Amino acid sequence: MASIETETSEDGPYQSYGGQYLIATPAMGDPRFRQTVIFLCSHDASGAMGIVVNRPKHDLVISDLLDHVGVDGDVRVADAPVLEGGPVDIDRGFVLHSADWFREESSLKVSETLGLTSTKDALEALVTETAPERAMLAVGYAGWGAGQLEDEIADNAWLIVGGDDALVFGEDLDAKWSQALARMGISPEQLSAFGGSA
Repeated sequence: MASIETETSEDGPYQSYGGQYLIATPAMGDPRFRQTVIFLCSHDASGAMGIVVNRPKHDLVISDLLDHVGVDGDVRVADAPVLEGGPVDIDRGFVLHSADWFREESSLKVSETLGLTSTKDALEALVTETAPERAMLAVGYAGWGAGQLEDEIADNAWLIVGGDDALVFGEDLDAKWSQALARMGISPEQLSAFGGSA
């Protein structure tokens, strides 16, 4: 179970939600994030970065995108849908992968079990015998400046829940939002209390 860490910045202690899931509520005003689940890869006083884990990008699967960027070979991980990771850097691929594959110079340690890599060697690794056990590929990411995510949380736009990696790698994308809510003991119907309809 991921824990919420208290970090220290120049302005004093704050809560880091890195390694947690953000669940969009009906109070989320941005339609790009309606009913999304975001895995927060990093969060500190300077801002936050995460990957939307329940929005497929058209009908693309991992092997399609690898073909498009010139990576040849059979995919050694589940040939899952490519995700719309968020509205920032939408021409760049991000591989969220199990920590059994990691590059000190280019991978970000997200948790004890997950890493994030956005360099081409991560894409190339997906067709080798040393591929990570599990991986998902997203195009783009969600980003927040200093204090922006905290303001959105205070406005009830997001709920925060910890947990294992099942939501990252789960195959039923349509169910992830309700599954994330269920981790908090909330049904989509109950969420209407946050304003608007789910």
